[in-house]
Amino acid sequence: MTDATPRPDVAAFLAYLSENAAPPLSAVPIEAARLMMRANCAVADLPPLPLARVQDWSVPGPAGPLAARLYDRRLDRMSGPLVLFFHGGGFVIGDLGTHHSFCTWLADTLDLPVLAIDYRLAPEHPFPAAVDDAEAAARWIAGASDVFGFRVTGLIPCGDSAGGNLAIVTSQQLALRPVAIPVQACWALYPYVGGGTDWPSHRAFGNGYFLAAEDMAWFDAQYRAPSGDPRHDCVYGPVPPVPLLVHTAGLDPLRDAARAYADRAERAGAPVHRIEAAGMIHGFVHFRQALPSAQQDCAAFAEAARAMLAPGQP
Repeated sequence: MTDATPRPDVAAFLAYLSENAAPPLSAVPIEAARLMMRANCAVADLPPLPLARVQDWSVPGPAGPLAARLYDRRLDRMSGPLVLFFHGGGFVIGDLGTHHSFCTWLADTLDLPVLAIDYRLAPEHPFPAAVDDAEAAARWIAGASDVFGFRVTGLIPCGDSAGGNLAIVTSQQLALRPVAIPVQACWALYPYVGGGTDWPSHRAFGNGYFLAAEDMAWFDAQYRAPSGDPRHDCVYGPVPPVPLLVHTAGLDPLRDAARAYADRAERAGAPVHRIEAAGMIHGFVHFRQALPSAQQDCAAFAEAARAMLAPGQP
């Protein structure tokens, strides 16, 4: 399989999308775009797993309370790290519901508590609202580390796509102004790291591979982040000295920029673990039913994440 060869299930999925083309996001109202993502996730993802604890929460944010959801396979948990999860969706679409099933899987598979944050979305709340919310949530947890009934001893910012951007930026900000508990790792799934569009993967996969260049431009127009700001173009920002897991997709326009960020982190001395899902498209964590092979990619992510937290690892 070459870098540009879809897997059989991915090829069939892309053919289906081509035959049943949805209008570009720029052609529909914002709320319709959000409904489209919710509907796609409901059809394409696996059902959520039952957990001992799935609890809606409220987290103080810089402009008011943020909705959040706590996932845990245990009712009684001892002290340990917490995964702080940020959903994808271009900073415009996506919410707690679109990534609910994946968060149940993440909490169950890793046996870690997961707190998903419903940060403010553009265009109603353009940059830097999302990054401000993400950082505020992390700082609040660090200052109220026993609020969930167990003591949080470390934070693991985690997210997919735009959420991967927020995970990296939150790690950067906490490195610049540390909190009372450490950032133990940063886990980014096919992250958006900025850096513009002059990348081979953007040119190769910006049309016909699910995440379209036209839609990416629309996301950018809604989010209105200034070019070069390290809290958006984090590929150019400071590299936090924490273990980094970057899981790219082989057919993703965002692939090469994410690789470049991993290269920078490695050169800066951060421990970096890379995974690439060959023949896979962007967004695979909520296509696990439509794309059965994505389940193996998620399993590889979980295996790498567990290894990073094993005793003796940096």
